[in-house]
Amino acid sequence: MEQIEHKYVEVNGIKLHVAEIGSGNSPVVVFLHGFPEIWYTWRYQMIAVAKAGYRAIAPDFRGYGLSDQPPEPEKTTFLDFASDTLALLDALGICKAFLIGKDFGSIVISRFVNLYEERVSGFIVMGVPFWPPHPLKFKEDLPEGFYISRWGDILNSFQEPGRAEVDFGRLDAKTVVRNVYILFSRSEVPIANENQEIMDIVQPSTPLPPWFSEKDLAAYGALYENSGFKTALQVPYRSLHEQINITDPTVHVPALFIEGKKDYVLKFPGMEDYINGELKTLVPNLETASLPEGNHFVQEQLPDQVNQLVLDFLTKNSKPQ
Repeated sequence: MEQIEHKYVEVNGIKLHVAEIGSGNSPVVVFLHGFPEIWYTWRYQMIAVAKAGYRAIAPDFRGYGLSDQPPEPEKTTFLDFASDTLALLDALGICKAFLIGKDFGSIVISRFVNLYEERVSGFIVMGVPFWPPHPLKFKEDLPEGFYISRWGDILNSFQEPGRAEVDFGRLDAKTVVRNVYILFSRSEVPIANENQEIMDIVQPSTPLPPWFSEKDLAAYGALYENSGFKTALQVPYRSLHEQINITDPTVHVPALFIEGKKDYVLKFPGMEDYINGELKTLVPNLETASLPEGNHFVQEQLPDQVNQLVLDFLTKNSKPQ
């Protein structure tokens, strides 16, 4: 971990915190985190690809971790994150890169590849598959207590806090991250009862997943203590309705979906049908690797297996320097 370097890069008027390891002349791999994650979620993969001869770069998105907050967090979009990623490549003088994303980082990659495919050597997504340019309508078929519906509850016309702000606000940042990690590690979709809050699904006595240490939790907690959750609630949860208008949403670069078979996301209504149908049309060069015991956090839960899949993909799709 100590060999990973940290710096700030200004993009679109925002200073992004960027973690980096590897030679400046090597092929570039950019890692994009999800929620409740941060650059730190890629610690195992960054070191592995750097040892294999790649340059690993992992930013904190705007409003996350040590990056600047956007001027108006409530107006932030997935397209802002994609634009920041493009500006980051430009600022670092990178013409083309491999992109690896997890959870909503996969959605940012989807937007980026749709708009700037010429800048992408290939991409890997996990936790969430490549996302189409139109919204997926899984929320309508789930109860009111579905966590995305609860966290997507926006400020009302009186600018009073949404339900998620109130729920999270009862706890410190470290406890919020702890609860979400426990929830998202399970194979069941997180759904609260009518008069129950999402944070209350997890009992205080529930242990952390065995692959997630108190040291890891402290690292995440400190970063979210710094950033808060305002931007994190806006993107992804209040931006999932967003769509982009493009003539042809098909992408042709090499792609890999690493699928944890115990990931609760696979139980979203229509998700399996999408993965087995429209996804293959949108990304014709997509390969899928399934990890039978994998959950939503495969990159942290099963780092050796994920690292090998990542390195095999990079090797297969890298052009000689």
